[in-house]
Amino acid sequence: MAYWQWGDATAAHTVVCVHGLTRQGRDFDVLAQALVERAGGALRVVCPDVVGRGKSDWLKDPMGYQIPHYAADMLALLTALKPTTLDWVGTSMGGLIGMVVCNLAASVGVPVRRLVLNDVGPVIEWSALQRIGQYLGKGGPFASVQQAADAMWSISSSFGPHTPAQWLALSQPMLRQVGQAVQGAMQEAVYALHYDPAIALPFGQATPESAAQGEALLWQAYDAITAQTLLVRGADSDLLSKATALQMTQRGPKARLVEFAGVGHAPTLVAQDQTDAVASFLLSPGG
Repeated sequence: MAYWQWGDATAAHTVVCVHGLTRQGRDFDVLAQALVERAGGALRVVCPDVVGRGKSDWLKDPMGYQIPHYAADMLALLTALKPTTLDWVGTSMGGLIGMVVCNLAASVGVPVRRLVLNDVGPVIEWSALQRIGQYLGKGGPFASVQQAADAMWSISSSFGPHTPAQWLALSQPMLRQVGQAVQGAMQEAVYALHYDPAIALPFGQATPESAAQGEALLWQAYDAITAQTLLVRGADSDLLSKATALQMTQRGPKARLVEFAGVGHAPTLVAQDQTDAVASFLLSPGG
């Protein structure tokens, strides 16, 4: 499992940032740099590529592309990192992994102190899962970086407003070159998305019944969390409902809720107001 690291590798305070289902660790470039700058450099930010994505290896058995496997990988990472103070930022799938890790991290000697759940909770709306399933595993080929960026935007406009430069910066690390195509007298690179298409296999086996069973287990995990918790929600999110978000403020760790207008699933934590909200929560004084 590859990871991207920012700041001081010897800092006692580590923030682990984990991405969503089809994304990779470079999604947090802007947030990581903002956190390190705000902390005066005395911080380590670690952004893994979950297995099957980015620079990490692909699994021989695609049925391993599920939350329990991911959580076990993260516990192994924490054992290697040995942070003194640990915070967790998880977007969508990364938040689900974080909920499980919060229940288990003390077993490796490093409990999660503060948790940011970015547009995810124990109840995942079935309609959102169906929407994601329509594009999952369909990752190219693309004739150019811009063509790929445009294709990703067509399924990701719910991320909210981004400048062309911001979207290109989020898109480029999502691509891997898979060949060359001849265009007249020129050879042009051919790209595909930087994840294993087989992650769609276990996802595609989900049913409303299995989702309901998973929901009960996730509520158990959420209610057991002792970390201070910030819940970030896109006000137009189709994956995390307003009702679920309000429940999360009333039970378990009683998350503090911050919503961003004009954004669906999921905030990219690139906009200034979004990075400020997360940085203020993670870097404010107190235990």
